[in-house]
Amino acid sequence: MSQTPRIIPIPVSCRLTGGAPFPLTAHTVVATGGEASLRGVAGQLAKLLGVAAAESAPAGGNLIALRVDPALTAKLGAEGYLLTVTAGGVSIRGGGAAGVFYGTQTLRQLLPPDLERFGWRAGGGGLTVAALEIEDRPRFSWRGSLLDVSRHFSPVAEVKQYLDTLALHKLNVLQWHLVDDQGWRIEIQQYPKLTSVGAWRDSTVRVGDEPNLDDIPHGGFYTQEEIREVVAYAAERFITVVPEIELPGHSSAALAAYPQFGNTDAPGYAPKVQSRWAIFPETYAPKPETLAFLDHVFTEVLALFPSKFVHIGGDEAMKDQWEASPTTRAFMQANQLQDGHELQSWFIRRTENFLTQHGRRLIGWDEIQEGGLAPGAAMMAWRDVKWAIEAARLGHDVVMAPTSHTYFDYSEGTAEEEGGAIGAQTGLEKVYAFDPIPAELEPAHHGRVLGAQGQLWRERMPSLPVVEHRAFPRLSALAEVVWSPVARKDYADFRRRLPWLLARLDRLGVNYRRPRQATLPAAIPMVPHA
Repeated sequence: MSQTPRIIPIPVSCRLTGGAPFPLTAHTVVATGGEASLRGVAGQLAKLLGVAAAESAPAGGNLIALRVDPALTAKLGAEGYLLTVTAGGVSIRGGGAAGVFYGTQTLRQLLPPDLERFGWRAGGGGLTVAALEIEDRPRFSWRGSLLDVSRHFSPVAEVKQYLDTLALHKLNVLQWHLVDDQGWRIEIQQYPKLTSVGAWRDSTVRVGDEPNLDDIPHGGFYTQEEIREVVAYAAERFITVVPEIELPGHSSAALAAYPQFGNTDAPGYAPKVQSRWAIFPETYAPKPETLAFLDHVFTEVLALFPSKFVHIGGDEAMKDQWEASPTTRAFMQANQLQDGHELQSWFIRRTENFLTQHGRRLIGWDEIQEGGLAPGAAMMAWRDVKWAIEAARLGHDVVMAPTSHTYFDYSEGTAEEEGGAIGAQTGLEKVYAFDPIPAELEPAHHGRVLGAQGQLWRERMPSLPVVEHRAFPRLSALAEVVWSPVARKDYADFRRRLPWLLARLDRLGVNYRRPRQATLPAAIPMVPHA
C-alpha cells in the first residue's frame, strides 16, 4: 500500500505497511545507541517531542532509535535515511549523522502541527504515527538560501530563527551576505573601523516611498564570538554557513572606513556607507596595502567559518574609478591587463589562489567568468543560465540562483499585496517548475550542478517578518525542487500537502504569505495570519 505523505519536501518513497501505529507518549525515549555524533540530533528531537533522550534503550521502552549505518552510505549517501515505524518503535537510520537528522525532520512532519507547541501532549493522552517505511535522499548537495544582512541588519536571535525554518525544509546552506555598500557586518579585529564606521549609515530609503530617505541611522554587526555562535548553531542543524565577502566592487562601506584602500587619485573619490539602493563606483585598488588588507580580512574570516566554499561576490563591479585612476591604469599596463574586466579577473584569480592555499574554494556570482574564470572556482549563476552551462562545460561546479525563479525579493502577488517588493513576479508555481539542470546541458556535465538556492535581498525587507513573508512558501517549493526526485514532483500534489506545512509554520510563528486558495486543514485550529 502506498500513499503520498503530508511531507515537504516529498520523500523518494513512502510505503504504508498496514500495521498498528506507534504511540508517542511521555514514556517515549530517543536513543542513540551510544553514537556520539547523534547526541545533538537526539537532544533536539527529544526537546521537540517533550520526551527523554538516552544513550541506550531502556528495557521495554517505547523507543525512537537513531543510528548511523555505514552500509547505507553507498546507497543513500551521508544525507540519506531510512525511517521505519512499527507499533514497537521508530527506527531512523542514516548514511551519516546528517541523514539521521533529516529523518527526524520527516518524523516531525508525520506528526500534527500542534507538536511544535505541545510535544506529545498535542494529542491529549499522546500521539500516534502510522506504520510505514520511508526511504529518502536528496537530489542535490547544495540546497540553500541567501540571507542579506547588509541592507538591513538582523540580530543573532533572528538569524537562528531563520536557520530553524531552513532546517525544517532540509535545506543545508545559508549564504550569509555580510558585506555590501550599505553596511559591513562582521568584526575584523585587525581593522576595527570596518564596524565602528562601516557598519553604520545615516539614513535608509523609505520602503514604498522611494527615493525619499527616512533620516534614521541604521546599523549593527556581529562580533566574532557571535559569528562562532551562529556557525555552531547552524552546524547542529547540518547547515553550512557560507560567508560572502564582496570584492572588488560593492565596497563602499569598507572604503568609507579605510579610504586608502580605494582609488584615491580618481577624480571625485569620496566613499561613504550608502543609504540608497544602486550600484556604486567604489572598487578596491590593486595596491600592495589593499592586497594586504584583503589577505588579513580573509585570514580572520577563514578562522570563523569552516565552510569549504567562501563566496567573494564579484558582481556588478564598476570600472569607472579604475579607468580614472592614474595609479590603477599604470598597474594595468605593467601587468598587461587590457581593461577593467581583465583587472577584475586578476582580483578574482588572486583571491582564488589565496583561498586554495588555505584549503578552501572560491565561489562567486557569474560575473567572475568575465575575463576568464579562475581554474578552481565555482560559479553561482544569477543573470542567465547560459553562464552556468558555459561554466559546467568548462569543468566548473555551478550553483543555480537565477533571477527568473529564485529571487524572492521579487513579488509573488500584486504590488499592493507585497508592500514594496520588486515588481517582477515570481509565483509559487513558477518556483516549483524550476529545474536546476538546464535543459540544454549535456548529461555528461549534469554532475557539475551542485544545486540551487533562494535569494533574499533585503533592500525592501527591513525586518525578519517581511523576510519570512517573501521567502515562504516559495522557499518551501524550492526545497522540494532541490531535494526530491523529478519523478516525484507534482505541483497539484504539492499544493495538497502545503496546508499542513503552513499550519506548522503558524505554530512556529513564521510569517509566511498565504497562497491564494490555500485552506488550512479544518481539524487544525487556524491562527490569525497576515
